[in-house]
Amino acid sequence: MMMKAVWYEATGPAQDVLQFGEMASPDAGPGEVLVRIKSSGVNPSDVKSRAGLRGPIPFSRVIPHSDGAGIIEAVGEGVDASRIGQRVWIWNAAWRRAFGTCAELLATPSAQAIPLPDNTEFDAGACLGIPASTAYHGVFSDGAVEGQTILVTGGAGAVGHYAIQLAKYGGAKVITTVSGEAKAAHARSAGADHVINYKTESVHEKISDLTQGAGVDRVVEVEFGGNLSEVAPVLKAGAVIATYGSMADPKPALPFYDLMFKNVTLKMYLVYLLSEADRKQTVEGLNIALSSGKISHAIAKRIPLEDTAKAHEIVEAASEMGNIIIDI
Repeated sequence: MMMKAVWYEATGPAQDVLQFGEMASPDAGPGEVLVRIKSSGVNPSDVKSRAGLRGPIPFSRVIPHSDGAGIIEAVGEGVDASRIGQRVWIWNAAWRRAFGTCAELLATPSAQAIPLPDNTEFDAGACLGIPASTAYHGVFSDGAVEGQTILVTGGAGAVGHYAIQLAKYGGAKVITTVSGEAKAAHARSAGADHVINYKTESVHEKISDLTQGAGVDRVVEVEFGGNLSEVAPVLKAGAVIATYGSMADPKPALPFYDLMFKNVTLKMYLVYLLSEADRKQTVEGLNIALSSGKISHAIAKRIPLEDTAKAHEIVEAASEMGNIIIDI
């Protein structure tokens, strides 16, 4: 049996290395499910791996993308056959594995195929493994946030858009930062209480004004090094910085005593490496939030499988607000 897929056998520019065609379909091995993929999510980590920015190609052939959603078509030994026909979303499909979701079929460990709530479409399901999970862990990894004031930096980004919604869903007040009016509107649409344009306003002064000098309880941080000088002055005693990125300044100088004397917790995390307990909290919590009907999904573009290279270029250019989805 054959399937349509996109793959690469060398790293490099998308148009040069991504190939579209047919290849042998996988089978579900022991403990695995075979998923007919309906939507595949394209994330920055996917395009960086394909470009070679994460090191040499780890396998002779790679089908990219860790996020996706579809329907279980078959199960391997040890998996309950009642899972056949179940709508699911996928996490870590391509993490340390050769074949991800950019194909008609995917064989993946059963635990990585999560039931997709009935009110959630497949394209939204393809946003949950990285953007939404990163946001959920950033907001809720230390427990409930009701009554807190949370700063979400980069509120127009894929993670930021979910983090704003999840923090509001959890009962927090949300302040977010953006770089322009279109992005401010996008962040407001997610429910942000206050939006700060960091290009034209002093972030720490504005936060101090908005909180009457009290500061914030938690930061969901996309750019730790680049934002630290603005964030550190507005942290409450006992605040948490939950950070998942520091591209602009990957080796920041840490104002140790300023943070220590506020008893600040610095939590650096990579969504691919969540512990079993944290993963359970995240997937279960996300599904409950989705089922509530209070979480929306910013799908910027849906692109056919054969045009996956174009999708990679859009993600690399960061030219769209929202998630880029491959329709399969």
